[in-house]
Amino acid sequence: MNGILNINKQKGMTSSDVVAKIRRILGTKAIGHFGTLDPMGEGVLLMGVGKATRLFDFMLKKDKVYEATFIFGINTDTLDTDGKITKRSDRIPTINEIRNVLPRFIGKQFQVPPAYSAKSVNGKRAYDLAREGKEVCLSPCEIEFYGIDVEPTERDDCIKVRLHCSSGTYVRSFGRDLASSLDTYAAMSSIRRLRCGTFDVEHALTIDTVERLGKDAILPIEAAIGDLPKIVLPDNCYKYLLNGIKLVGSDITHERFSLHCKGELFGIAKINDDNKIEIVSYLKN
Repeated sequence: MNGILNINKQKGMTSSDVVAKIRRILGTKAIGHFGTLDPMGEGVLLMGVGKATRLFDFMLKKDKVYEATFIFGINTDTLDTDGKITKRSDRIPTINEIRNVLPRFIGKQFQVPPAYSAKSVNGKRAYDLAREGKEVCLSPCEIEFYGIDVEPTERDDCIKVRLHCSSGTYVRSFGRDLASSLDTYAAMSSIRRLRCGTFDVEHALTIDTVERLGKDAILPIEAAIGDLPKIVLPDNCYKYLLNGIKLVGSDITHERFSLHCKGELFGIAKINDDNKIEIVSYLKN
Protein backbone atom coordinates (compact mmCIF):
# COMPACT_ATOMS: atom_id res chain seq x y z
CA MET A 1 0.00 0.00 0.00
CA ASN A 2 1.49 3.30 -1.14
CA GLY A 3 -0.41 6.56 -1.30
CA ILE A 4 -2.09 9.46 0.45
CA LEU A 5 -4.93 9.62 2.95
CA ASN A 6 -6.90 12.84 3.40
CA ILE A 7 -8.41 12.45 6.87
CA ASN A 8 -11.03 14.74 8.39
CA LYS A 9 -9.69 14.87 11.95
CA GLN A 10 -12.22 15.33 14.70
CA LYS A 11 -11.83 17.58 17.74
CA GLY A 12 -10.36 15.99 20.89
CA MET A 13 -7.96 13.59 19.18
CA THR A 14 -4.25 14.14 18.80
CA SER A 15 -2.70 13.67 15.38
CA SER A 16 -0.84 10.66 16.77
CA ASP A 17 -4.15 9.17 17.94
CA VAL A 18 -5.44 9.32 14.38
CA VAL A 19 -2.30 7.73 12.97
CA ALA A 20 -2.56 4.87 15.48
CA LYS A 21 -6.17 4.19 14.49
CA ILE A 22 -5.39 4.23 10.77
CA ARG A 23 -2.43 1.89 11.30
CA ARG A 24 -4.74 -0.56 13.04
CA ILE A 25 -7.39 -0.31 10.32
CA LEU A 26 -4.97 -0.81 7.43
CA GLY A 27 -2.72 -3.27 9.24
CA THR A 28 0.55 -1.46 8.57
CA LYS A 29 2.96 0.65 10.61
CA ALA A 30 4.19 2.47 7.49
CA ILE A 31 1.92 5.49 8.03
CA GLY A 32 2.81 9.04 9.12
CA HIS A 33 1.05 12.38 9.13
CA PHE A 34 2.21 15.49 7.27
CA GLY A 35 1.83 18.25 9.85
CA THR A 36 0.30 18.18 13.32
CA LEU A 37 -3.15 19.47 14.22
CA ASP A 38 -3.74 20.43 17.86
CA PRO A 39 -6.22 18.27 19.83
CA MET A 40 -8.60 21.22 19.55
CA GLY A 41 -8.14 21.21 15.79
CA GLU A 42 -10.39 19.71 13.16
CA GLY A 43 -10.21 19.23 9.42
CA VAL A 44 -7.57 18.14 6.93
CA LEU A 45 -4.88 15.85 8.31
CA LEU A 46 -2.83 14.37 5.49
CA MET A 47 -1.07 11.04 5.86
CA GLY A 48 1.43 9.11 3.80
CA VAL A 49 1.13 5.35 3.47
CA GLY A 50 4.10 3.17 2.53
CA LYS A 51 6.60 4.93 0.30
CA ALA A 52 4.47 8.08 0.36
CA THR A 53 5.81 8.74 3.88
CA ARG A 54 8.96 9.89 2.03
CA LEU A 55 6.99 12.96 0.94
CA PHE A 56 7.13 14.39 4.48
CA ASP A 57 9.42 17.34 3.72
CA PHE A 58 7.65 18.03 0.42
CA MET A 59 4.15 18.08 1.93
CA LEU A 60 5.14 20.15 4.97
CA LYS A 61 5.96 23.05 2.64
CA LYS A 62 2.42 23.25 1.27
CA ASP A 63 0.31 26.35 1.91
CA LYS A 64 -2.72 25.97 4.15
CA VAL A 65 -6.12 27.54 4.80
CA TYR A 66 -7.60 27.66 8.30
CA GLU A 67 -10.82 28.84 9.88
CA ALA A 68 -10.48 29.82 13.53
CA THR A 69 -12.29 31.73 16.26
CA PHE A 70 -10.68 33.96 18.87
CA ILE A 71 -12.00 35.33 22.14
CA PHE A 72 -10.63 38.75 23.11
CA GLY A 73 -9.83 39.87 26.63
CA ILE A 74 -7.99 36.77 27.85
CA ASN A 75 -4.49 35.37 27.51
CA THR A 76 -3.67 31.74 28.31
CA ASP A 77 -0.43 29.79 28.67
CA THR A 78 -1.29 27.73 25.57
CA LEU A 79 -2.75 30.67 23.58
CA ASP A 80 -6.04 28.77 23.28
CA THR A 81 -9.04 28.30 25.56
CA ASP A 82 -7.86 24.84 26.66
CA GLY A 83 -5.08 26.53 28.60
CA LYS A 84 -4.85 28.34 31.92
CA ILE A 85 -5.84 32.02 31.90
CA THR A 86 -2.79 34.13 32.79
CA LYS A 87 -3.96 37.68 31.95
CA ARG A 88 -7.17 39.57 31.34
CA SER A 89 -8.10 42.83 29.63
CA ASP A 90 -11.31 44.83 29.49
CA ARG A 91 -10.46 46.08 26.01
CA ILE A 92 -12.56 44.40 23.32
CA PRO A 93 -11.80 45.81 19.85
CA THR A 94 -14.55 46.45 17.33
CA ILE A 95 -14.70 44.55 14.06
CA ASN A 96 -13.67 47.71 12.20
CA GLU A 97 -10.63 48.18 14.43
CA ILE A 98 -9.63 44.60 13.75
CA ARG A 99 -10.05 44.96 9.99
CA ASN A 100 -8.00 48.15 10.00
CA VAL A 101 -4.90 46.38 11.36
CA LEU A 102 -5.13 43.29 9.15
CA PRO A 103 -3.09 44.75 6.23
CA ARG A 104 0.04 44.83 8.40
CA PHE A 105 -0.13 41.04 8.72
CA ILE A 106 -0.27 40.32 4.98
CA GLY A 107 3.02 39.15 3.47
CA LYS A 108 6.22 37.70 4.88
CA GLN A 109 7.04 38.27 8.54
CA PHE A 110 8.62 36.64 11.57
CA GLN A 111 6.40 34.87 14.06
CA VAL A 112 7.27 33.47 17.50
CA PRO A 113 5.79 29.96 17.94
CA PRO A 114 3.74 29.20 21.06
CA ALA A 115 5.54 27.75 24.07
CA TYR A 116 3.09 24.84 23.86
CA SER A 117 4.18 23.62 20.43
CA ALA A 118 6.04 20.70 18.89
CA LYS A 119 9.14 22.80 18.27
CA SER A 120 12.37 21.16 19.43
CA VAL A 121 14.44 22.85 22.14
CA ASN A 122 17.76 21.11 22.84
CA GLY A 123 16.28 17.78 21.79
CA LYS A 124 13.03 18.14 23.75
CA ARG A 125 9.58 19.23 22.61
CA ALA A 126 8.68 22.75 23.67
CA TYR A 127 5.33 21.60 25.08
CA ASP A 128 7.07 19.07 27.34
CA LEU A 129 9.29 21.80 28.78
CA ALA A 130 6.30 24.12 29.20
CA ARG A 131 4.34 21.43 31.05
CA GLU A 132 7.32 20.99 33.39
CA GLY A 133 7.04 24.67 34.25
CA LYS A 134 10.29 25.57 32.52
CA GLU A 135 10.70 28.80 30.60
CA VAL A 136 10.55 28.25 26.83
CA CYS A 137 12.24 30.75 24.54
CA LEU A 138 11.63 30.02 20.86
CA SER A 139 13.24 31.88 17.99
CA PRO A 140 10.98 33.68 15.50
CA CYS A 141 10.33 31.82 12.24
CA GLU A 142 9.66 33.39 8.85
CA ILE A 143 6.10 32.75 7.70
CA GLU A 144 3.73 34.38 5.23
CA PHE A 145 0.06 35.32 5.17
CA TYR A 146 -1.48 35.39 1.70
CA GLY A 147 -4.98 36.40 2.77
CA ILE A 148 -6.94 37.13 5.97
CA ASP A 149 -10.71 37.58 6.29
CA VAL A 150 -12.55 38.42 9.51
CA GLU A 151 -16.22 38.05 10.39
CA PRO A 152 -18.12 39.00 13.55
CA THR A 153 -19.90 36.35 15.60
CA GLU A 154 -22.87 36.45 17.95
CA ARG A 155 -20.50 37.35 20.78
CA ASP A 156 -19.06 40.87 20.90
CA ASP A 157 -15.75 39.54 22.24
CA CYS A 158 -15.34 36.83 19.59
CA ILE A 159 -14.41 36.83 15.90
CA LYS A 160 -14.13 34.22 13.15
CA VAL A 161 -11.01 34.39 10.98
CA ARG A 162 -10.12 32.69 7.70
CA LEU A 163 -6.36 32.51 7.12
CA HIS A 164 -4.45 31.53 3.99
CA CYS A 165 -0.86 31.06 5.10
CA SER A 166 2.46 29.38 4.49
CA SER A 167 3.72 26.24 6.15
CA GLY A 168 5.09 26.74 9.64
CA THR A 169 2.43 29.29 10.60
CA TYR A 170 0.88 29.01 14.06
CA VAL A 171 -2.71 30.23 14.10
CA ARG A 172 -2.62 30.60 17.90
CA SER A 173 0.35 32.95 17.54
CA PHE A 174 -1.56 34.98 14.97
CA GLY A 175 -4.34 35.54 17.52
CA ARG A 176 -1.79 36.63 20.12
CA ASP A 177 -0.11 39.05 17.70
CA LEU A 178 -3.39 40.42 16.35
CA ALA A 179 -4.59 41.16 19.88
CA SER A 180 -1.25 42.72 20.83
CA SER A 181 -1.53 45.13 17.90
CA LEU A 182 -4.88 46.21 19.39
CA ASP A 183 -3.55 46.56 22.96
CA THR A 184 -5.40 43.56 24.33
CA TYR A 185 -5.26 39.76 24.57
CA ALA A 186 -6.91 36.92 22.69
CA ALA A 187 -7.12 33.12 22.90
CA MET A 188 -8.08 30.73 20.13
CA SER A 189 -11.32 28.88 20.84
CA SER A 190 -11.58 26.71 17.72
CA ILE A 191 -9.58 25.85 14.62
CA ARG A 192 -10.36 23.95 11.45
CA ARG A 193 -7.92 23.23 8.62
CA LEU A 194 -9.86 23.70 5.41
CA ARG A 195 -7.08 22.98 2.95
CA CYS A 196 -3.50 21.75 2.73
CA GLY A 197 -1.97 22.16 -0.69
CA THR A 198 -4.53 20.77 -3.15
CA PHE A 199 -6.35 18.65 -0.54
CA ASP A 200 -9.52 20.14 0.97
CA VAL A 201 -11.83 19.23 3.81
CA GLU A 202 -14.79 18.64 1.48
CA HIS A 203 -13.05 15.52 0.15
CA ALA A 204 -11.55 14.41 3.47
CA LEU A 205 -12.60 11.05 4.95
CA THR A 206 -13.63 10.23 8.48
CA ILE A 207 -11.93 7.38 10.31
CA ASP A 208 -15.17 5.39 10.04
CA THR A 209 -15.13 5.81 6.26
CA VAL A 210 -11.54 4.57 6.09
CA GLU A 211 -12.53 1.56 8.17
CA ARG A 212 -15.33 0.81 5.69
CA LEU A 213 -13.25 1.36 2.55
CA GLY A 214 -9.96 -0.10 3.73
CA LYS A 215 -7.12 0.30 1.23
CA ASP A 216 -9.58 1.74 -1.31
CA ALA A 217 -9.50 4.95 0.75
CA ILE A 218 -5.87 5.52 -0.23
CA LEU A 219 -5.23 8.02 -3.01
CA PRO A 220 -2.34 7.42 -5.45
CA ILE A 221 0.93 9.18 -4.75
CA GLU A 222 0.44 11.19 -7.95
CA ALA A 223 -2.45 13.00 -6.24
CA ALA A 224 0.07 14.70 -3.95
CA ILE A 225 2.59 15.72 -6.59
CA GLY A 226 0.32 16.68 -9.46
CA ASP A 227 1.28 20.34 -9.13
CA LEU A 228 4.94 19.56 -9.90
CA PRO A 229 6.29 19.79 -13.46
CA LYS A 230 6.38 16.32 -15.03
CA ILE A 231 9.57 15.13 -16.73
CA VAL A 232 9.37 11.95 -18.81
CA LEU A 233 12.66 10.33 -19.79
CA PRO A 234 13.10 8.05 -22.84
CA ASP A 235 12.56 4.31 -22.31
CA ASN A 236 16.29 3.60 -22.74
CA CYS A 237 16.94 5.49 -19.50
CA TYR A 238 14.91 3.01 -17.46
CA LYS A 239 17.71 0.62 -16.51
CA TYR A 240 19.99 3.50 -15.52
CA LEU A 241 17.33 4.91 -13.19
CA LEU A 242 16.74 1.47 -11.68
CA ASN A 243 20.45 1.16 -10.93
CA GLY A 244 20.65 4.62 -9.37
CA ILE A 245 22.80 6.10 -12.12
CA LYS A 246 22.43 9.87 -12.33
CA LEU A 247 21.68 11.10 -15.84
CA VAL A 248 22.52 14.49 -17.32
CA GLY A 249 19.59 16.90 -17.17
CA SER A 250 20.94 19.90 -19.05
CA ASP A 251 17.58 20.85 -20.58
CA ILE A 252 15.65 20.77 -17.30
CA THR A 253 15.19 24.12 -15.60
CA HIS A 254 12.67 23.22 -12.87
CA GLU A 255 13.74 23.38 -9.23
CA ARG A 256 11.75 20.22 -8.40
CA PHE A 257 9.87 17.88 -10.74
CA SER A 258 8.27 14.45 -10.85
CA LEU A 259 10.39 11.97 -12.78
CA HIS A 260 8.77 9.31 -14.99
CA CYS A 261 10.02 6.62 -17.35
CA LYS A 262 8.14 3.83 -19.17
CA GLY A 263 4.91 5.08 -17.62
CA GLU A 264 6.22 4.65 -14.07
CA LEU A 265 6.81 7.29 -11.40
CA PHE A 266 10.35 7.16 -10.01
CA GLY A 267 10.03 10.04 -7.59
CA ILE A 268 10.61 13.74 -6.98
CA ALA A 269 13.90 14.91 -8.48
CA LYS A 270 16.11 17.95 -8.90
CA ILE A 271 19.18 18.97 -10.91
CA ASN A 272 22.24 18.80 -8.68
CA ASP A 273 25.42 20.88 -8.80
CA ASP A 274 26.91 18.48 -11.37
CA ASN A 275 23.99 19.17 -13.72
CA LYS A 276 22.66 15.65 -13.20
CA ILE A 277 19.22 14.39 -12.26
CA GLU A 278 19.09 13.46 -8.57
CA ILE A 279 16.04 11.76 -7.09
CA VAL A 280 15.39 13.30 -3.67
CA SER A 281 12.28 11.23 -2.85
CA TYR A 282 12.31 7.73 -4.39
CA LEU A 283 8.70 6.64 -4.89
CA LYS A 284 8.82 3.79 -7.37
CA ASN A 285 6.86 0.68 -6.31
